[in-house]
Amino acid sequence: MTPAPLSIPPALADTLARAVNVVVFTGAGVSAESGIATFRDALTGLWSRFDASALATPEAFAAQPDIVWGWYEWRRAQVDGTEPNAAHHAIAALAGHVPALTLITQNVDNLHERAGSAQVVHLHGSLHAPRCSRCARPAAFPADDAHVIADEGRAIAPPACAHCGAPIRPGVVWFGESLPTDAWQAAQAAAEHCDLFLCIGTSALVYPAAQLPLHALRAGATVVQVNPAATSLDGQAHYNLRGAAAEVMPRLLEAAGF
Repeated sequence: MTPAPLSIPPALADTLARAVNVVVFTGAGVSAESGIATFRDALTGLWSRFDASALATPEAFAAQPDIVWGWYEWRRAQVDGTEPNAAHHAIAALAGHVPALTLITQNVDNLHERAGSAQVVHLHGSLHAPRCSRCARPAAFPADDAHVIADEGRAIAPPACAHCGAPIRPGVVWFGESLPTDAWQAAQAAAEHCDLFLCIGTSALVYPAAQLPLHALRAGATVVQVNPAATSLDGQAHYNLRGAAAEVMPRLLEAAGF
């Protein structure tokens, strides 16, 4: 039997149409719909003998910088081999229909930017924003870097910082590290001052990011969850839209008359 098309509640469509300050909060489910492996699934070929949690630490980078850098370069290559999906494009389009929109993501890819979204708040950093492991200055990838898509992956020595000579590290948040202060403060402020909070493709399990929809709820915002499966946010969200983000988001914008 073919599932019935998702129906957008008229009250939700009206809420979106009238919204003044919108927050969109995205998680791994949005990127997965573009074919990007989730964090723990990105362990094939050379990486299959490693544990993702063991690679994503400052200690791992200090001990085996070529292995860790190689894994993140492999992941960056996977991202560059994919395209933004309909959810990314709908979110970018939504920014042109509401007075204010803040886009917050837990994803470390650049698919939102490639879909046209500007000023994305990356809570967990970005694969595309490397920095020095010592002086923390932003760095650029070398013009001749070995950034290629390979099924097996390989160890790659990280480039040296042009300022202090220390190894360049991936620009992501590792286990044991705090979220970037500016990004977290911006996310909290946005959640506390919005009138509509869209939580899309997140598990609602990763803290402190999972606190954001709760901040929005306490501030009186309407909270909408878009997810194929139930999460711990189900009982608190005003609306739970079951389905893939790439299917739900275009329908939501259409229902609002955008």
